[in-house]
Amino acid sequence: MNWNDLRYILAISRGGTLAQAARLLAVDDSTVARRLIAMQDAIGTRLYHRSADGTLQLTPAGERAARHAERIEREIGVLDAELSGGDQVASGVVRLTSVPIIVNHLLIPAAPGLLKRHPQLELQLIGDPRDLNLTRREADLALRLARPKKGGTRVRARRVGSLRYAVYVSASCPAREARMMPWITYDEAMGHLPQAGWIAATIKQKGECAASVRVNDAEAVLEGVAAGLGRSLLPRVVADRDARLRCVPMARGAPPLERELWLLAHADLSGLGRINAVVRWIEQTAPR
Repeated sequence: MNWNDLRYILAISRGGTLAQAARLLAVDDSTVARRLIAMQDAIGTRLYHRSADGTLQLTPAGERAARHAERIEREIGVLDAELSGGDQVASGVVRLTSVPIIVNHLLIPAAPGLLKRHPQLELQLIGDPRDLNLTRREADLALRLARPKKGGTRVRARRVGSLRYAVYVSASCPAREARMMPWITYDEAMGHLPQAGWIAATIKQKGECAASVRVNDAEAVLEGVAAGLGRSLLPRVVADRDARLRCVPMARGAPPLERELWLLAHADLSGLGRINAVVRWIEQTAPR
């Protein structure tokens, strides 16, 4: 068994399906299936089985192989950092993840300046509501909207800024109707979000109504407001730049919502020129 084989077992462990494993490895589903079958035939041991719901579950042998693969992956990452980090030239690939609204409206607009300063740098921006695992090297850096509660002893976190929220409606909505618009909020699965809690408390306190549409992502909230479906809370750094939206002054004494921005980085990558360049760029880009 070689490292390339183990990468497929590791991807199944993390993805749970052929499609997700293929996405992690940037190959197609048939390649993953073919490599897994060839690997089992070569070693004579079954490494996974398909459940009734279509997901792939590792056998005890497969789980042992995945644990070894994670250790090998970490060692390769350390070696890469040692070999490529001898100078401070910002070259190579950096994978940065955050929620889609931050990637689309904060990081991408600011990316040209970074890449102009560092033409040898390749920035991979991953807009994903999930917390990708830095220890497993699903990303090199993560920009998150809360202080992390976990992440592993090798992941370092620090506050780099904050997002201030305000209430917005469609720019086409007459001013006299803005405060009567229903609230666009999140579905139950996203009820833990601070902005969802703020909206729910406001609706209950003032006896106002929710819009007939609920969403699971802030990007969808923004588009719903722009489409005139209702009003909602949005980050000012995003919404103030969108000509389709208009800020609605909040009632006197209403507490503004603010969320912290935290940057997470793996300790093994500290000192790399490409990582340091992106970290400095995030510090300059993050609203305060």
